[in-house]
Parts: sequence; structure tokens; C-alpha cells
Amino acid sequence: MTWSRWTATAMRVAATLTVLAITATAAGVAPAAADDDLADPQRQRLDWHTCQRGSSDAAGAELDQAGASCTELAVPLDYARPDGRTINLALSRLPATDTTHRLGVLLLNTGGPGAPGRSDVLPIRQWLGEVGARFDLIGLDPRFVGRSTPLDCRWPTGTWTRSAGPDRATFDRLTAFERDLASRCARRHADLLPHITTRNTARDMDLLRAALGEQKLSYLGYSYGTYLGAVYTQMFPERADRVVLDSAVDPANYGARVLREAGPANEVALRDWADWTARHHERYGLGRTGQQVLAVVDGILAAASRRPLRVGGYQVDRQTVPYLLLNRLSDDRDETQADLAQTVRVLWQAVVSGSATPTASLADTLSFLLTGAESATGSVQAAILCGDVPVPRAAGHYWRDIRQHQTAEPRFGELTRAISPCAFWPQQPRERPTVVQNSVPALIVQSTGDTRTIYRHGQAMHQALTGSRLITLHDARIHGVFGNYGNVCVDDAVVAYLAHGQLPARDLDCASRTSS
Repeated sequence: MTWSRWTATAMRVAATLTVLAITATAAGVAPAAADDDLADPQRQRLDWHTCQRGSSDAAGAELDQAGASCTELAVPLDYARPDGRTINLALSRLPATDTTHRLGVLLLNTGGPGAPGRSDVLPIRQWLGEVGARFDLIGLDPRFVGRSTPLDCRWPTGTWTRSAGPDRATFDRLTAFERDLASRCARRHADLLPHITTRNTARDMDLLRAALGEQKLSYLGYSYGTYLGAVYTQMFPERADRVVLDSAVDPANYGARVLREAGPANEVALRDWADWTARHHERYGLGRTGQQVLAVVDGILAAASRRPLRVGGYQVDRQTVPYLLLNRLSDDRDETQADLAQTVRVLWQAVVSGSATPTASLADTLSFLLTGAESATGSVQAAILCGDVPVPRAAGHYWRDIRQHQTAEPRFGELTRAISPCAFWPQQPRERPTVVQNSVPALIVQSTGDTRTIYRHGQAMHQALTGSRLITLHDARIHGVFGNYGNVCVDDAVVAYLAHGQLPARDLDCASRTSS
């Protein structure tokens, strides 16, 4: 489950209480009030160098060509023992070109958790326009992600996200699957797991701010990055400068169960997609009405319940199909609608003919989902989520939750409410979940049709950050709005805030391209 990222890599990733009552001090971690003293500007000097590592490092070469440079920052593994073991974080810097009007540094995080960020400086410099030239843009691979002391539990999959399926037998198979994933991480990385948390990443951010010689840090975060940014404002409120949070997570409901409320939004999105596909029946042949298209989808689900579908070299079962559907519902633009229609067409051909050849996009998704080629992605994502917020450990809790919502969420409740590896994680979080409640100024952007972090989540973030303003993009289904979606109203408001540091006088409403 990845909640943001709109790159080719990210499109294949669908997305994302029993509280252990241990205070931060009792857990051996300094309380938040003491975090102000963590960042010592004299701690270390950054050695900037070229980004490319070897001839096959295309991403590094692209950074070098754009004028970026890279470096490594040493941070404590355990902030309770700042003089103990350290780990290295990899980051990039695309320096300001308008140095006369330089505004400082702007740190970027485009989602995850667990997504590398060094290359994010390139598209976002373009999205920012002229104001981008006034910031040093910083792309960071957070701790244990990408090139920052990477963690890999050697999973047989790139993600832990699976549907619980239609019955108790499939639910029990999923439970065993998630237990195995957790045990693999426990066997390989028990010493690291307690330190893979959002609070520690926020501490890393503040050490980075100090190492860069900056008094304050500006920040642009999408999806999970909004939670990280909010945690930073809570832990280091006086260090936050201009903060933009796009497609925000409800900070009170963040964790491995963050998608639990997203089932209804995805059911609506699937119906909208079905209507779009019906209008293109001559191309896809899936039905002339939305109901006919949905009947094909339900036929695929029913067939996959009886036996796995043969798609290229993959066996696509009933617990995989809902993921393939949800994976493309976070964007209402024609390109993504068409990609889902092509996926459903391939799956239907596998039902009718006994096998089918996947499109390149579907093959990429199935490789991510059904092989261990990108095990590190899911491993570190789970480690962060499980290290941040505890979840119920009784499997029956999830089974009852799914059954109670089956009527309202017939296709997606068994996915969004499913059990995760966190139910079997070897350790409970060392610190209590961060309670976000402060008045640090921030600009929040949210679309009303978001299927990952639903609109209510953006409203909740707005309420938690009492000094914030909310930009609502109406009648749009998109996760990751600014720059990515091309809405002039949103883009202009974000750029103006970053340029002048003044929030709008009131919350703003923007119309989608389809409703304008």
C-alpha cells in the first residue's frame, strides 16, 4: 500500500486499537519537549558530490544532468543513544538559481511510506515554476528507504496489501500470509525495527535542517508525507517555515488501517469508471452501460474465486483482483481510466479463454504484487506503519469488521479492512502515536473524490492544525493534486503561498477541469 507517488513505479502500488501504554521516557526515548536540542549545527559537515553511481544509474545521471548534487547525512539509529550507532541517509539538492531572492530550503516527500525521494526534486522544480528557482530543493530517501541504509525482509511480494477474499478460508490464508511476512522481518531485522518510525524520520529532518545551516525548514508533502510533515510541526513547531500538505492523512487515524474508511469511496469510483468505460464500449467491449461493465467486474471476481486466472506467467486469484482494481482508482483522468479498462479486459479474456497476455502496465503490477523483486518496498512500509501505531492483534477483529461492512463495500471492504503484518509484529511501538494539535501555519490541499486519503481526512488535518487553510478541489478524483493534476486554481494558490509565505485569508474552493 502506497498512498501517493504518480511515477511509473508508483502506479503499480495501491496504496495503505490496543495501545501499549508506555510513555516516551519509559521507552528509552527522549520526550518531544527535549527534541528541540537534537539539532546541533556543528554535528557534521555535508560532502556534496555527483549523484550517479555507475553507468546503469539512470536516476543519478538525470540528477547530475539537471545540476543537482548528492550527499549522505549520518544520523543516530536510536535517538535515545545519540552517541551510539549511526545510519546514513541519502539526499539530493537542486540549488536555487535565483540566489538574490532565495527563500531557503524546501524538503520534499511525495508519499509512501517507504518511497525514495532523491529524484523528486526534478518534477517538483518544474511544477513550482519561477518560485522553484528561489528554493534549494531537497529530496530525501528516509531512513531505511532507497539508498538510506536500506532494509529488506526478503518477502515474496512487493506489498503486504491483499484482499481477505470472500470466505473464512481465504481470510485464514491471508492471516497466515501476513504472519509469515512479519516473521521474516523479525528474523532479519529485529534490532532495527524499533527505530523505523515517523518520529525518528522527523528527528532526521531536523538534523538535516541544522546540517544545511538553516534556521527553518519549508516542506512540501503528499499523502503519507502529510503525516510526516504534521509530525514535524508537532515536534519542532518553531522550526517549520512554509508547509504544504497535499492529499492529507487524518493524523488521528494514521497507521496500517488508514484505508479502513476508503471502501465506500472506491465503490463510488469504480461505478464512475464503469460509466466512463461504457462510453468507450467500441474500444474496450466491456458493456454499453455502467451496470454491464460492473457485471463483467463481478464475473471476474466470481471466476477468480473458483480458480486462479492465468495471466501471462502469473496466477491471479480472488485475493489479488481487488488490488488490481483499487490500484487505478485514485486518478480520474482518461489515461488512468483507460489503463484500468485494459486491465479488466485482460482479466475478462482470461476468464473466457482460459489465459490472457497482460499489458505492460499489468505485467509490471503483477510482478510487484506476486514476486519478491521489490520486497524492500513493502518491507520498509510495513516497518514504518507497524513501528508508529499499534493495531488489534486478534484475527477475529478483522473478520468481523469485514463481514459487518460487506453490503456497503462488496468489492473493496475485504481489501481496505484486511489484516496486516502489524497484527503479528514482533514489537509494539516504542513511543506513543503522535497527537497532532498545533497552530503552525500550513496549506492543506484535498480533492473531494480522493480514494486513498478521503476528503474527511483532509478536513481532520485542517482541524488538527488550527493555523492552517484548506484548499478543496471539488468534483475531482485525484490523490496528489498540486503540480500533478494540472488544476490552475490549486497550483496558483500553492505557488503564491510558497512565494510570499502568507496563507489565504480563508479556505479556498477550486473547481475541477470537468466541472468548470
